[in-house]
Amino acid sequence: MPGFELFGDAERKEVNDVLDNGVLMRYGFDGMRNGHWKSKELEAQLQQTFKTNYAQLVSSGTAAVTIALASAGVGAGDEVIMPTFTFVASFEAIMALGAIPILVDIDATLTLDPIAVEKAITPKTKAVMVVQMCGSMGNMDALQRICNAHNVFLIEDACQAIGGTYNNKPLGSIGDLGCFSFDFVKTITCGEGGAVITNNEMYYLNADHYSDHGHDHIGNDRGAETHPFLGYNYRISELHAAVGLAQIKRLPEFLSIQKKNYTILRDSLATISDITFRTVPEGGEESYAFLNFFLPTLEIAQNVSKSFKENGIDGCFHYYDNNWHYIRKWDHLKDLKSLFPMSAEIKVGLEYLKTKEFTQSDHYIGRNISCLIKLSWTETEVKSRASKMVDIVKGIL
Repeated sequence: MPGFELFGDAERKEVNDVLDNGVLMRYGFDGMRNGHWKSKELEAQLQQTFKTNYAQLVSSGTAAVTIALASAGVGAGDEVIMPTFTFVASFEAIMALGAIPILVDIDATLTLDPIAVEKAITPKTKAVMVVQMCGSMGNMDALQRICNAHNVFLIEDACQAIGGTYNNKPLGSIGDLGCFSFDFVKTITCGEGGAVITNNEMYYLNADHYSDHGHDHIGNDRGAETHPFLGYNYRISELHAAVGLAQIKRLPEFLSIQKKNYTILRDSLATISDITFRTVPEGGEESYAFLNFFLPTLEIAQNVSKSFKENGIDGCFHYYDNNWHYIRKWDHLKDLKSLFPMSAEIKVGLEYLKTKEFTQSDHYIGRNISCLIKLSWTETEVKSRASKMVDIVKGIL
């Protein structure tokens, strides 16, 4: 990842089709289209690729998470369990619906620890949101058992793990609803975009309507459509969908390149006895978008991260002090820094963050280095990179 590294004739053709046609909006203008429906074509491809009955394209991964939660009925005062390691969009989406994010520890998978999830369930819990960070998944069997036992939704954020599988099921297709991001730095990109997938017709219809101001999309006359409920504008454009349509057809190619480059790096680092790798649950296969490995201590990981940067090894992240992806630097969440007043329910619901410690998450994130796998590397470049990384780590250890 990311897919923009290999933009080519396929992407240009699909975009030029839209420009030549002249209809950039995904809905309406039927008479002008001459049969061009890039969004519908991409949704059909998503259904086929991810073995799911329904797919709804939206404007971003953040929109996808918001719409998935809303489609399942998550709203004011509900609690949604989420991991301490994710992108800030996770709690933003929850809070945008008036719900309360309940952060719990991760384990060696770098995703939700099922034991921590079980302990966090309360009568207010409406959903568990597992975030398949950095290309791999959590223990989906355990998480599903917990959700089924407590009658709560399992929302699957697979924005960083498109193409990964668990027990031969595509990530995103396992929970009640799954979410993808197609922004500029994802394995396949629309430039900006996202999608919600599900096998439940009601959730799909909710997503379809909610993402376009509540329009029911019945018939071809925008003025005659009815509004079953309130919604917002989370539409994708035909231009963005056109890029994604070309890219999803190349997903097997991209995944193959990722796996090849990932394997070269991992095999090299595996020669260092003090390095261990993230746990991939039995039956799971990563998307190989990132290589994640653990060093013995926080201090060693910090020194390795610093040395990687100083020696031109870009794209390797130490998330412990990262303000985008880890709880330690989310002061705007912990202090409720908002442009608009927060509800009393959210204020009370987030009181726990003022004193809660996440020592287990610190244990894993503090020692983890996460390296982006690029599609554009040559084999020579990957091998050279691997050699430099090994030398740096050995020098510090």
